[in-house]
Amino acid sequence: MTQIVNADFANARHASAIVELLNDYAMDAMGGGQQLADFVKSNLIAAISKRKDVHVVLAFVDDEPAGVAICIEGFSTFACQPLLNIHDLAVAGKFRGRGISKLLMAQVEQVALGLGCCKITLEVLEGNLRAQALYKSTGFAGYELDPAMGKAMLMQKKL
Repeated sequence: MTQIVNADFANARHASAIVELLNDYAMDAMGGGQQLADFVKSNLIAAISKRKDVHVVLAFVDDEPAGVAICIEGFSTFACQPLLNIHDLAVAGKFRGRGISKLLMAQVEQVALGLGCCKITLEVLEGNLRAQALYKSTGFAGYELDPAMGKAMLMQKKL
């Protein structure tokens, strides 16, 4: 049986599932291929528990952690409304192909609607065609204001 829940950071089962699933994702090629640092494993739940803008959706299959969506609220200045960014979305390897990612996405949308968000945003690697197909099938499209200017690019500067 598949169960989708909004994570409770004070629930030890949820907390361990978040770290376990995020670490599995980090070790996947799409997550960088390296496990999380010990510091992250030890401190992630305490850190996100302090933030009211972090929302996590978990999937369990027969009580086993199967998927996670970690979302962070942002704000759209153009709409003058909150938005929800899917920062991490992952399904454990042995549970892929069962529609769990679509269930996670549906619950993320419910969370966003409950927060009064105007949109949901995310980033995806160019080579992650499977994830791109999921996102397109659930209504996502590349971001652009004017087609002549092209689609937005994600950039970063590590500090």
